[in-house]
Amino acid sequence: MKDNVYKIIELTGTSATSVEDAVARAVKRANKTLKNLCWFQVVDTRGNIAKGKIHHWQVTIKVGFALEN
Repeated sequence: MKDNVYKIIELTGTSATSVEDAVARAVKRANKTLKNLCWFQVVDTRGNIAKGKIHHWQVTIKVGFALEN
């Protein structure tokens, strides 16, 4: 097993569809500019309400990735 060093960043994904979609959007965006993505952790889930219904989800995640040697 390698003795990797990891960096963690915090992102907020949004979606009108679901919590899972909001997370997937954040991970997909991170994957465009970061290498070696390893894991994510949901930190906060919130959303807004319009006309008595859930209108939009906002999910904050921490994303960990291995730093290159």
